[in-house]
Amino acid sequence: MIRYAASAAPGFGGALLVLAHGAGAGERHPFMVKVATGLARRGVDVVTFEFPYMREKRRAPDRAPVLEAAFREAIAEAQRDGAGAGRLFIGGKSMGGRIATHLAAQQHERVTGVVALGYPLHPPGKPERTRDAHLSSIDVPVLIVQGERDAFGTPGELAPALARMRARVTLHVVPEGDHSLTVPRSGGIGQEAIYETALDAIVEWMGGLEPRA
Repeated sequence: MIRYAASAAPGFGGALLVLAHGAGAGERHPFMVKVATGLARRGVDVVTFEFPYMREKRRAPDRAPVLEAAFREAIAEAQRDGAGAGRLFIGGKSMGGRIATHLAAQQHERVTGVVALGYPLHPPGKPERTRDAHLSSIDVPVLIVQGERDAFGTPGELAPALARMRARVTLHVVPEGDHSLTVPRSGGIGQEAIYETALDAIVEWMGGLEPRA
């Protein structure tokens, strides 16, 4: 588990984000580090962790109940360490974000909101195998940061599932972005600007939410 302590950010209330990695890379992957450090600079305490299969250097992810239990343990440990000062957010990259939505659908206590970075709606090339049945059970705000050309589900493919949700959902679309929010070098916007814009959007969204009673 790695903690990225928040820098001073005038006007932004205390918040903790427990951030989970995707299926293929752990908490030290450059994408995870960039997101965690960028949010910490903006005033958010961020804690990352690794699922059991990643710690044990196994290639195949654990089944959902194991992943969910590990996520809950990470939240509890982060809170014991005193991270955050009020609002608890959970989220992650791809699979990590999906498991965060599982916890929210199970009404995990005190969660203020969920941040999904590249929601994996379906496996690439298999749009019929959607992973959205649980989304309608979520009752806390959700922010999804999705690449316009995400092979795991484009914003257009996500739209019907999001329309069925009772929770307040915000979709931040990354123009020309893929599943990792990477844009073509030939595009008009540089990669760093894409990340900075996405991080600003996350912090702005967090700042508009009150702690859950």
